Amino acid sequence: MEKPIGEDLLYAVALSLVPQLGPGIYKNIISYSGSAKRFFELPRGKASRIPGIGPKLLVQLQAKDTFLRQAEVLLEEAEKEAVSVVTYLDPAFPQRLKAFPDAPILLFTRGNVNLNPGRTVGLVGTRNATAYGRAMTSKIVEDLAPYQPTIVSGLAYGIDIEAHRAALQHGLPTIGVLGTPINKIYPAHHGQTAKSMMETGGLVSEYRIGSPLNASNFPQRNRIIAGLSDAVVIVEAAKKGGALITAEIAYSYNKEIFAVPGNLQATYSEGCNNLIRTMKAAIYMGPQDIAGAFSWTTNAEDLQPPIVHLNWDDFEPMERAILQILTEEKEVDIDQLSWKSQIPIPLLASKLLNLEFQGLLKSLPGKKYQRTTPRNR
Repeated sequence: MEKPIGEDLLYAVALSLVPQLGPGIYKNIISYSGSAKRFFELPRGKASRIPGIGPKLLVQLQAKDTFLRQAEVLLEEAEKEAVSVVTYLDPAFPQRLKAFPDAPILLFTRGNVNLNPGRTVGLVGTRNATAYGRAMTSKIVEDLAPYQPTIVSGLAYGIDIEAHRAALQHGLPTIGVLGTPINKIYPAHHGQTAKSMMETGGLVSEYRIGSPLNASNFPQRNRIIAGLSDAVVIVEAAKKGGALITAEIAYSYNKEIFAVPGNLQATYSEGCNNLIRTMKAAIYMGPQDIAGAFSWTTNAEDLQPPIVHLNWDDFEPMERAILQILTEEKEVDIDQLSWKSQIPIPLLASKLLNLEFQGLLKSLPGKKYQRTTPRNR
């Protein structure tokens, strides 16, 4: 028997299908409206006041029923293919990635993927890996195994597939970020490895079932690899290539970046050596470099991200009032919260959503809210 499709998920997916509605506008809509469903129900005049909503987009939004039907078909196809759909507001959405403005609004996953593990390391590099590059990839994963990170890469030829296979060999979860629709493995030759990955990790894509293959999707997906990773290691890279795109994105995200040094005359070490020379990456000499950057130990109790202690001065008065009420009580419905905080419900809904985006609270059934424990990412 098929499970009924949740209304919140249906409307969130429908909104994501609107052409030319990118992550920035999508997040504005949710912030102003409270949910995708409420947005679709807004009068045209109110919808037009949301930043980024222009006349062309308003015309497209009149086809609400079409987008809802398309969303229903998409979700039914996903269920048949054992694909999970994770929306931007879903607690399962990767919190590391969510912090960045270009984070996708939907992710599709296969397998037993934990998108918020305690520790993550991205390993990337050239598709034309040398024997040195392959050996270093395997060695890096082996040396990191006592710290139990999830290994993130792109399932491509060369360094990527070596990283995934090394993770499997050493019993580490590994996530493959695809530049293809979630149900299309590329290259197909890596299908068996992908299947093995799904037992304790799996696959992630922002491209839905049936979407066209596009070469530009591969560099685009690199931001997800960078966003999911605590640290990114460039193992081997020529002067130009996808691994350096990942490094540049990780640098813009203020991530910890490491590069494996190589022979000065080796084509596929030139990119790594340049990253080190320009100080965009630290030189990778061993697992202590990554472990030291995050104060990782091999103690089991340290495998969860450390709890963040809030500085109340970082919050405006209304946000502070909301968080203090939710700290004192296990869960509170929106009417009680409005009464206790003396914040009108329309304004309160916007503040709650902003705090939810920051991972400081979560919404529960019945319009109730609960504090969450934020952790360093």
